[in-house]
Amino acid sequence: MNTRRSSIRDITVGIFSVVALAGAASGCAGKPDGGQPTDAPATAEPAAASAPAGDPRVDPSLLSRELLFGNPDKVGPAISSDGQRVLYLAPVDGVMNVWVADIGALESAKPVTQDTLRGVPFAIWSRGGDRVLYVQDRGGDENFHVYAADPSTGESRDLTPVEGVQAHIVEASRDFPDEILVALNDRDPAYHDVYRVNVKTGARELVLKNEDGYTGFVFDDAYKPRIALRATDDGGMQWLVRKGKRFKPLTTIGKDDMLETTAYGFDRAGETLYMSDSRGRETGALVALNLKSGRQRVLAEDPQVGVSAWLSDVHTHRPLAVAFDRERTRWQLLDDAVKADFAYLETVRPDDFIVLGQTLDDQTWLVLYRADDGPARYYVYDRADKQARLLFSSRAALEDKPLAPMHPVVIPSRDGLELVSYLSVPTRSDPDSDGRPDAPLPMVLLVHGGPWGRVRWGYDATHQWLTSRGYAVLDVNFRGSTGFTKSFANAGDGEWAGKMHDDLLDAVRWAVTQNIAREDKVAIMGASYGGYATLVGLTFTPEVFACGVDIVGPSNLLTLLQTIPPYWDSLRATFAQRVGDPETEEGRAQLLARSPIAKVDQIKRPLLIGQGANDPRVKRAESDQIVKAMQERGIPVTYALYPDEGHGFRRPENKKSFNAVAEAFLSECLGGVYEPIGDDLAGSSVTVPVGAEHVPGLAEALARR
Repeated sequence: MNTRRSSIRDITVGIFSVVALAGAASGCAGKPDGGQPTDAPATAEPAAASAPAGDPRVDPSLLSRELLFGNPDKVGPAISSDGQRVLYLAPVDGVMNVWVADIGALESAKPVTQDTLRGVPFAIWSRGGDRVLYVQDRGGDENFHVYAADPSTGESRDLTPVEGVQAHIVEASRDFPDEILVALNDRDPAYHDVYRVNVKTGARELVLKNEDGYTGFVFDDAYKPRIALRATDDGGMQWLVRKGKRFKPLTTIGKDDMLETTAYGFDRAGETLYMSDSRGRETGALVALNLKSGRQRVLAEDPQVGVSAWLSDVHTHRPLAVAFDRERTRWQLLDDAVKADFAYLETVRPDDFIVLGQTLDDQTWLVLYRADDGPARYYVYDRADKQARLLFSSRAALEDKPLAPMHPVVIPSRDGLELVSYLSVPTRSDPDSDGRPDAPLPMVLLVHGGPWGRVRWGYDATHQWLTSRGYAVLDVNFRGSTGFTKSFANAGDGEWAGKMHDDLLDAVRWAVTQNIAREDKVAIMGASYGGYATLVGLTFTPEVFACGVDIVGPSNLLTLLQTIPPYWDSLRATFAQRVGDPETEEGRAQLLARSPIAKVDQIKRPLLIGQGANDPRVKRAESDQIVKAMQERGIPVTYALYPDEGHGFRRPENKKSFNAVAEAFLSECLGGVYEPIGDDLAGSSVTVPVGAEHVPGLAEALARR
């Protein structure tokens, strides 16, 4: 299975994205350092310190936060190249670690990593099948190290033992079963060099010294660098092809096509580059480019959306099927060799599915089925027998729970754009399951991060959490979201706090006119860019939203762009084109004009802020400065700070603690039922330097911890 990789789009999509939305938070008892404001303003209007005894909003029978946001049972499986073993992530003493088992005997599984703090976020097999490769950072700083664990001994080796730098896996080829390519910015923090690393010994050899300011590379199976990417001054991307020992210009992707044009990788022969290409069309088509002849063939395209994934032949890397995802995933077959396989897989479950992995003989596939009203389910599919058996589901305790379905809806914007969105409503309010409640409900508008990303259909813990508390939930793909048309993505350029925010307002108006939402009871909530949108909602349109929950959102676009990590320096032109230019007087004025910090006086409604102290993307100062500005003006705010987290919250204890705070906060302003905070701060690192008194039960929970 192949997905987008090795392009500017992959680099920018995640820039302001977050690890988890309201499944996140962390913190630690004690006072924060670094000049963080700690005194509540004397003139702030007090809120209820705790729910009174017998409060009808308190409902201990709700789907618990532990069930929704605690560790999954098992997740992230990968099968070995010979199909004999499977690895997956599962908790050990409450911390996610890598387990390995014979594929037919999960009861034999044993943990092969021993993390005791943050948990392992991602793991794959080495091509040789005798090492488990995984990554880890410290406290959310995103300076990832790459590790290799020996399943037979449980011993882990740090393959990139260099402090203060960022490493990531570039390529793993079957031709070199004991070696991988790893990128490291150890020589220059702004640019990653590429090393060849032995996963057994840790021996490292420099393959490519990045002295020319390249943003990324595409290698073939022989570990030869074939394509280099370099940002241009106008916000586009130059592609260069390796000829001899030098890279020579191949083509330039203009700014308008950059977000939907992506280099995927080469065929086994190293002659054909597979890519997504939106040049000359509105969406990213799957294209085969022969580098010798220059001939380009369109293999598949959709007029409304770009490629979301594709399945390749394990022997040649030739695409066999391609997925497009507008409202739901649709597969298009390119080769009859997999026709019978897909016909069968469509009968296994009525859910969207994707092939996660294939064995080297291509006889065994690992398939993920995504439902909207149940956990992720992983199947092992035998192509010879045309049989799929359940490997496991991610959260078995959810299997029999009455979960809310997610309804795709297309909302028109005021200027005629189509906003593909996803709506969930409480099951008790929608007995005919048509996505329309019997009466208007309080609603939470969720705003995704990026903004160069999108939300998709499928199980979402945040949707289930909020609908179980009595709220409608609306997730919107506003302009600037990627994966649709390039015109839609580019329509967000220069429109932070402008037309991008208008789209969110149009979605709220639609929900009100459709009798889904109560006009006076709409909250806005999001992480990263979604956190920024939350702050914009409460400052630029202070009468629209009843309250807001901002997670790691920037409050000042100027200081945000002045403090980006050094390894994003090459993308400054991209930010200048799409957000604003901090290097010119006009650009600085524009950035400040679109910054919530400039309109902090307008805040009239309750605000909850969550921040990771080690965030390398949206620095802690972004939250500190707006909290301080609100304090100076006597405007109430609650600030949850997590000293062991970064851009979003990964530790389950931190996720659960922040959601406990957010749930009580939302109940206070929207009136929904809630599960008391109880002991859900235990084990988390949460500190609340400002505003604990504004959230029911928070001060008491902090005192008990």
